[in-house]
Amino acid sequence: MCLSVPMQVLALEAGGDIALVGRGERRERVNMMLLGPQPVGTWVLVSLGFAKEAVAEGELALIEEALAALAASLDGDYRAQDYFSDLAPPAAGEAA
Repeated sequence: MCLSVPMQVLALEAGGDIALVGRGERRERVNMMLLGPQPVGTWVLVSLGFAKEAVAEGELALIEEALAALAASLDGDYRAQDYFSDLAPPAAGEAA
């Protein structure tokens, strides 16, 4: 199983076929040929050295929440109510 990780385009090389991307302190060069050149600042899903998909800001927040839940579960500190706010049932009195 491969996990795609969101990384932000920091610079383009080779006419846009290669991009320097980053996430926190991590930096790597990825192949952009599946996606095409993207503007600096764009978030892309990266897997096995390839950018596979551009990520919208709202979708990025959901992915980050899922990655945080995964990290918490690996640390033995996972509580479902702390994650996946988009899946929480509406509070009493709220419309569904």
